[in-house]
Amino acid sequence: MAGNVELLGSVLGRAKEENRAALVGYLPAGFPTVDAGVQAVIAMAEGGCDLVEVGLPHSDPVLDGPVIQTADDIALRGGVRIADVLRTVREAHAATGVPVLCMTYWNPVDRYGPERFAAELAEAGGAGCILPDLPIEESEVWRKAAEQHGLATVFVVAPSSRDERLARITAAGSGFVYAASLMGVTGTRESVGEQAQDLVRRTRATTALPVCVGLGVSNPEQAAEVAQFADGVIVGSAFVKRLLDAPDLEAGLAGVRTLAGELAEGVRRRT
Repeated sequence: MAGNVELLGSVLGRAKEENRAALVGYLPAGFPTVDAGVQAVIAMAEGGCDLVEVGLPHSDPVLDGPVIQTADDIALRGGVRIADVLRTVREAHAATGVPVLCMTYWNPVDRYGPERFAAELAEAGGAGCILPDLPIEESEVWRKAAEQHGLATVFVVAPSSRDERLARITAAGSGFVYAASLMGVTGTRESVGEQAQDLVRRTRATTALPVCVGLGVSNPEQAAEVAQFADGVIVGSAFVKRLLDAPDLEAGLAGVRTLAGELAEGVRRRT
């Protein structure tokens, strides 16, 4: 099953060769419905995302903002299950060929069984898993299962992470590093951008893995700005919002596809 990880590496490597950042799109599975969610993830990839993250909706998504929390709530009320998440991964990868990762909190995976989840995610064509709340000190069981099934394990770093901690996190991870920061929430956009840039610089000092930044990017200009210093630009809430604000599914899918195209142009632009 090593091909899934190799595909992830080749896609990120190709973006680097093209002297640009990769565009990473995120949507939770089961939103607005399971079937429509599959269509939306496919539209995101067809529109221009180099790789996609499929979220496993959680009842207490403490690290997500209100837009994604709303989408998670809709998915959970619709009865989404892990089987639906795996189906979304499978169908999106089969339809587009892009690497598909699952982003999930640890509790659902722990309850499902880490070995079982890794095996089924790999069987579905998944390239890896992003686990924002799993401490590296408690991650050995998962990492062994992931490695056995050819899955990347992506950990999250934050501006508050000290250099020594960054080195420990990046040494434990694979695929890429998810650098989490904030844009337009506290302070000025310039100062937050500088904070994210500093985090990427410090993270790169510890690893050869690509560093992808999730910053609340919502438009091509912000994507171009972040692409100046990151290996990948991660966009989630802006895609969710296109679906939430659309009058119907057809308009929502068109909005997702259009936004992906605009952001793809952004990451190819030098400001």
